[in-house]
Amino acid sequence: MMRSLYSAVSGLKTHQTRMDVIGNNIANVNTEAFKASSVRFSEIMYQTTASASSGNGATGSGGKNAKQIGLGVTTGATSVNITGAGSAETTGNPFDLRLNDKNSTNFFVVSDGVNRFFTRAGDFYVDGNGYLCMSSTGYALQGWQVDANGNVIKDTVSSLQVMSSATNTSAPEATTKAYVSGVLDKNDTQAADTGRVITIGFFDDLGYNYTAKFAIKKTDVDGSYDVKLTDIIDSKGASIFDVDNEGNFITSTDANGNTLYSYKGRPIDKQSIFEDASLVFDQSEGTFTSISSANSAAGNTINLNLSVLNTQSASINGSNFSNIEVDFSKSMNYNNNGTSTIGGMNGDLSGDGKGKALGALTGITVDSDGKIYGSYDNGNTVLLCQISVAQFSNASGLEKVGENCYQTTLNSGDFDGIGVEISGDGSSIASGELEMSNVDLSSQFTDMIVTQRGFQANSRVITTSDTLLEELINLKR
Repeated sequence: MMRSLYSAVSGLKTHQTRMDVIGNNIANVNTEAFKASSVRFSEIMYQTTASASSGNGATGSGGKNAKQIGLGVTTGATSVNITGAGSAETTGNPFDLRLNDKNSTNFFVVSDGVNRFFTRAGDFYVDGNGYLCMSSTGYALQGWQVDANGNVIKDTVSSLQVMSSATNTSAPEATTKAYVSGVLDKNDTQAADTGRVITIGFFDDLGYNYTAKFAIKKTDVDGSYDVKLTDIIDSKGASIFDVDNEGNFITSTDANGNTLYSYKGRPIDKQSIFEDASLVFDQSEGTFTSISSANSAAGNTINLNLSVLNTQSASINGSNFSNIEVDFSKSMNYNNNGTSTIGGMNGDLSGDGKGKALGALTGITVDSDGKIYGSYDNGNTVLLCQISVAQFSNASGLEKVGENCYQTTLNSGDFDGIGVEISGDGSSIASGELEMSNVDLSSQFTDMIVTQRGFQANSRVITTSDTLLEELINLKR
């Protein structure tokens, strides 16, 4: 009879533990990425009052089973539904990240500076030092860095710094290509007189911008035009060639009588930068035929050889120019009522080789494979780093340490310090979303009813056993 009392007491304790777990689940029904727990009951030892015996075939007597009386119940295990993903909550915040699992359960790796933890909660923000950190704890998100060539280095994970002096700007690029397009009308009076002026803007390798000015002048032959470089202007509107106090070019003459311009105190033959070229159109159709110079065979392009301006100690502003290939194939010689629309553009028709100024960081995006890119106002998109995720052989074996974080245990498997790329098994990261709690309220309330009745039934065992004891005591009056 005393056994029933103690068994019922163990039942009360175990059902109370289950109720504690249910209460915690319900309390965290709106906790980001919370994983619901459940309690598993287990029998306690049995008292054997009679052991089992075997039968006797000779006498025909059968065997007997053991006589055992159970001594109650205990908490066998508390399991976490860690593989069950919660619903998605759209936030629109690019640093809110949700893990979409395919074949494995993935975890973000975070660090407090000393220890590494693992979490499904993807509410991150950029702190004052430019690191991606958990909003709730400030733990820094871990991942892989990139080398100088923009390649991901998949070694030991470290804190991801997405904003710094190194990432706030994107390096400029020198212009290497340009093209001339539009209509050059043979009745254009400017083309017949001083020459139709066209300009091409370009950048040097430090991002300083310049403008090359050309004159396209009609010759005595229909469909033929002379093209020559007249000047190169810097961003302040001044010629890069040396001028005197009155604003006139400082010139000299070489042994062959050629006029040389002065550039940073040294003579420069503009023909070495851009040779006077001959632009030819088909007279019957008005389409481009070819362009050529004395040292360049007929083709589509003429080189603007700006590299001759570079000195051993670098040119203006300490930077260097790159040669620019100028394509004339999209120019036309049509009737446009005496008005020409011909003009120059940097870059080719597909936009390559335009060159770029120094870019300022304008935005940060996270790709589905965890790669973090910086967008810059010069059009560049640069890979800054990549998020690494952790996978475990037994994710349910992780230990909850609060604040939506877990740590490894002897039964979860270790973290190798490197992690894996989330897209390796088809999983992905969704930006602008958070994972919600996977607590199912209908299941929790059902479990609560069952737990309440179980607790109630065990309390009835205690009161009934007490009544029996009372009757036993009352045998003697």
